[in-house]
Amino acid sequence: MHLDHATTFPERHTHSAEPVRADGTRRALRIGLGGPVGSGKTATVAALCRALRDTVSLAVVTNDIYTREDADFLLREAVLPPERIAAVETGACPHTAIRDDISANLEAVEDLEDAIGPLQLVLVESGGDNLTATFSKGLVDAQIFVIDVAGGDDIPRKGGPGVTTADLLVVNKTDLAPHVGSDLDRMARDAKEQRHELPVVFQSLRSDAGVAEVADWVRGRLAAWTAA
Repeated sequence: MHLDHATTFPERHTHSAEPVRADGTRRALRIGLGGPVGSGKTATVAALCRALRDTVSLAVVTNDIYTREDADFLLREAVLPPERIAAVETGACPHTAIRDDISANLEAVEDLEDAIGPLQLVLVESGGDNLTATFSKGLVDAQIFVIDVAGGDDIPRKGGPGVTTADLLVVNKTDLAPHVGSDLDRMARDAKEQRHELPVVFQSLRSDAGVAEVADWVRGRLAAWTAA
């Protein structure tokens, strides 16, 4: 064992930056999107970018374990200029980087704000995880949890922190319900029982309405954040 040199460890960020900057302006609102693999998180992020980019200054941070696949998808779809999309390779279970040691994600968010200038909104997308996935309050100010009907209409009844505590629950791919035998009314009742007054949105990105209801929810959170 060598004891003749100092040992240092990476700084762990456990608290978010103060909402108000030194110049008196508010930093960007941070909204996290989590959910199981294949639930449609990245497609929802892409749709939100298209819906909001003309009126909101926003950026995106994606999380994948070993790749930049989600960020590359957003780049191919040209939903935002490339400099507004950052990728974090977690190297471990996705919830580690959004809940336990949030250093890499905080650094990505702060680098985007420094590089681009004042942002109003940053979307932080988790890698695919399970029903226990939640974001640290030190990383995001609100969280959306995305599930899909193809995963089974019993998911809302099973609960889990993602389903029960997220600020918004999105039940995605409703157009597939007739093809996979999912009962949307049952899912709505179970979600209400689990979440009480917390909002739930049923969406199909293939419909005319698309992401509109979720985008309206984001606009409402942003208006409240700006006015606070």
